[in-house]
Order: sequence, then structure tokens, then C-alpha cells
Amino acid sequence: MKNPLLARAFAFALTCVLLTAFWSTPSSAAPIVVGGKNFTEQQLMTEITTQLLEAKGFEIVKKDGMGSAVLRQAQENGQIDLYWEYTGTSLITYNKVSERLSPEDTYRKVKELDAAKGLVWLNPSRANNTYSLAMNADEANKQGIVSISDLAQAIRSGKALRFACNSEFYARPDGLRPLEKSYGFDFARAQLKRMDTGLTYQALKDRQVDIALVFATDGRVPAFNFVILKDDKGFFPSYALTPVVRKAVLDANPSLAPILNALSEKLDAPTMARLNASVDVSRKSLREVARDFLTQSGLIG
Repeated sequence: MKNPLLARAFAFALTCVLLTAFWSTPSSAAPIVVGGKNFTEQQLMTEITTQLLEAKGFEIVKKDGMGSAVLRQAQENGQIDLYWEYTGTSLITYNKVSERLSPEDTYRKVKELDAAKGLVWLNPSRANNTYSLAMNADEANKQGIVSISDLAQAIRSGKALRFACNSEFYARPDGLRPLEKSYGFDFARAQLKRMDTGLTYQALKDRQVDIALVFATDGRVPAFNFVILKDDKGFFPSYALTPVVRKAVLDANPSLAPILNALSEKLDAPTMARLNASVDVSRKSLREVARDFLTQSGLIG
């Protein structure tokens, strides 16, 4: 280019283009490892997060289907960069806090405790996937059972109600025995049916049991016309679904937090129940459900 003024103008324009491309691209060339646990809601959140971040220009490695303790340890060790965790799980299982806290205090406590381990809790969603007790709606209405206190009174009065739960809940510090103690009742041994988590829903639907342990945001609750008994004594802690990211990854990718917080803002209990039902009841693929949600919510074009 013979004209020096034109040459300098061209060079300046090219520099601007390159700088714009640099600042609009995720600042870390390293792929981000997105993890998840081994049940529907977690598999969905892993797929949703993967599709969202890929649409924003990040390179993602997805590792779902992991056990809870293994996943948490992998994140602490730097093998998993981010996943969606539940506030109550971190409070009780990972940080061994037995004190009963409000949802707000639970979030603040785990945020503080996990910060010391290099983990950052971003904005919690309104999806609280806490443990719950459920009954078939017609049977609960027939027996006048609305709350766990009503259930306790029915059992104390001599009603032989069958209860299905998984083995973990039977032994957890926020599980069956402390629940019974808090509400002042005991299931007779013959009335307790321990089974895999997913089977409790089918057992209740088929009337093999009268009450079942469920998760509040599971899509089968509304699909099977179950009613969740009110935890009127506030026994179960809050399990707010929240993105948790390694601080080193956030420092390297400053655009990551606002993207994940925007996703968190879109999630509440009815939304998660609907998404979970799309997989568990309607048998749609995780990929399809994730893509439709992201598009319909305006998070991707």
C-alpha cells in the first residue's frame, strides 16, 4: 500500500477488529469442565449449561452421571470446574452443619464455608429441590391429611400407613428418624418399604404404599397427581439449586458469572418440575428439552 496515511488507517482499523474479537471471546483458552450428578434434574442442568455456554463461545467438556460425593471431591480437586449443587447438601453433607437455618442463612453459610475451599456460589435459583413426603391427592383428601403433622396424628391414632423411601434417607441426619422425632411419630417396621429412589414414585402411583419420599421439583409429582404434605415444622432444610464454580475458573473467565446468574434467574420449582417431566414422563431427550428451554426463555437465539 503506497499511501502511508491509508496504510496507517488500515493498520489502526485492523487493530480495532482484533481487539474487539479478543475482548468478546472467553478469556481462557482452556475448556471448562461442567459436571453433574446421576439423576434427571442434574443431567438436565448439565446439558442446559453445556448448550448455553457453547452458544456463548466457550469450549465445554461435559461429565455428568457422577455420584454426589465423588462430584464434590472432583470439584475441590480441580477436575470439575462447575456444576449445580443444592444448598442443603453442602450445608449438611459436605460442611457437617447440623444447625437448622433459614433458606437465606443456609445460602450465606455455604457460600462462606465453601469460599475457603476455592468454590464460589453464584446466585441461587428459586428451585428448591428439597425432600418431601407425598400422597395420592385423592387419598390425602379422603383422609384429611394436608401436612406432616396431620400424618403424624393419623399414625399416632393407629392408622397403618405404608411409607416408601430410599436407603439413604433412612440413614441421613436430615432423614427418617430425625423427622419422626421432630413430628412425634414412628412408622412401624412392617410399614417401611425401602427401595431405589425412582421406584418410590411408581410404588405410590400403583397404590403399593400410602406415602412416598419424593423430591419437590420432580416432574412425576404433578404428572401422577400427587400432593406434597406441608412441612409445617420446617424440618427439611432448603435445597436451592445453585451454580457453584471454582474461583480460579471465574477469575479466568469474568463473563461466566453473569451468564450463569441469568440462567439461575429463569429457574423455579414449577419450571424444573415441567422440565423434569418432559424427560421422565414424556420421554423427550435431554438435548431436546435443554434446547427448547434455552430458546423459549430467550437465553439463546
